[in-house]
Amino acid sequence: MSRAISVRALAAEALADIALSGHSLRDVADRALPRLPDARDRALLTALLNDGARWWPRFDAALDRLLDKPIRRNEPVIHALLVTGLIQLEVLELPSYAAVAATVEAARELRRPRLAGLVNAVLRRWQRERETLSAALDAVPATRHAHPAWLADAIARDWPDQADAVLAAANTEPPLMLRANRRRAERDELAERLRAADQAVELHPWLADGLVLPHSTDITRLPGFGEGHFAVQDGSAQVPADLLGLDDGQRVLDACAAPGGKACHALERARLDLLAVEFEAKRVPRIRQNFARLGLEAEVVIGDAGDPSGWWDGRPFDRVMIDAPCSATGVIRRRPDVRLHRRAADIAALVAQQERILAACWQTLAPGGRLLYVTCSLLRAENEGVVNAFLAAHDDASTLPISLPVGQPAAVGWQIRPGDGDLDGMYYALLEKSRSSAA
Repeated sequence: MSRAISVRALAAEALADIALSGHSLRDVADRALPRLPDARDRALLTALLNDGARWWPRFDAALDRLLDKPIRRNEPVIHALLVTGLIQLEVLELPSYAAVAATVEAARELRRPRLAGLVNAVLRRWQRERETLSAALDAVPATRHAHPAWLADAIARDWPDQADAVLAAANTEPPLMLRANRRRAERDELAERLRAADQAVELHPWLADGLVLPHSTDITRLPGFGEGHFAVQDGSAQVPADLLGLDDGQRVLDACAAPGGKACHALERARLDLLAVEFEAKRVPRIRQNFARLGLEAEVVIGDAGDPSGWWDGRPFDRVMIDAPCSATGVIRRRPDVRLHRRAADIAALVAQQERILAACWQTLAPGGRLLYVTCSLLRAENEGVVNAFLAAHDDASTLPISLPVGQPAAVGWQIRPGDGDLDGMYYALLEKSRSSAA
């Protein structure tokens, strides 16, 4: 049985797992939150973990200035506890007397009573020297915007005129965006039901199925959730259903399907013969759960999108969607732990995987069919770099124009950056196969 534990002590243990041991924020939160019976404590833990992951690169660097000797290796939980203390003071803006006292007490609760004085001294020193320390951290883009240096440099290289805005947008709280399931609910009527339940909801101005709530909430308690009237999906992830040009009767491949949101949206738009392929077996149950809740049907198989021989029956697809495995650098505001776990060395391997999947899935596309290549990356190497290399090697491929109300044209395709239209960052390239191409 788990011992009783305060929210700050639990946050320190959980944040150490995320930032220093490489565990995902979602998995750690799913384990930690049930240990707190009080809803207010769960809300504080959620804030400490999300903001702790989001601002870790800044306050981790601050501790190098505040401590005579680093403790992240020998005392990782206390190091994480100090970060949560700084988060309480600087991000959550909790009363300083309460934040400091409770964080010091958490050190004792974590069986580190000899370090309680250190925790108190470090947090008090931050309060005394805050202006000078903050100025030093703000002088460097990586710590000003709490991004790893390699990523801050990559964004500055790929987006030289917009780098500061892109980095800043990644630290803003995203709205909660819903997608009305048009097979089971009218968007306007759903919005009225949500307003009647005291939810401040707005219709998205240009996404036909989109609804916007200003803050996250427990979606399972919203009217219509159990009936499958809506799903959670950021607006940038709702765009593919518009770009694909879907019609009843089409045969469609979703090549990298988990968690199934884009496949569900496609099935809500038209009556399709859809095959969803997912490489990770552990993610397949969630795809099927989403289909079931929304009242949708499709075939789901476990397989490698880059090796169709394991799952393709040889019948060509009219539409192919590849939401390619990528660095996820466009969704850091929604998945803040990405900045802690992604490394510069990962990009070359991701590009190779993207190129392999794109070339393999192209074989399954019917002549005259369309393939939509999507990533949630901001890095040009994963986006137009992959697509341009593919086009150079495939004479039967051409690009179709994309124009959206937000974002901007890329060298090929279209890029939405984080915060454009208050959406997550996402890249799209729409390709068409020549009708004279062999099937």
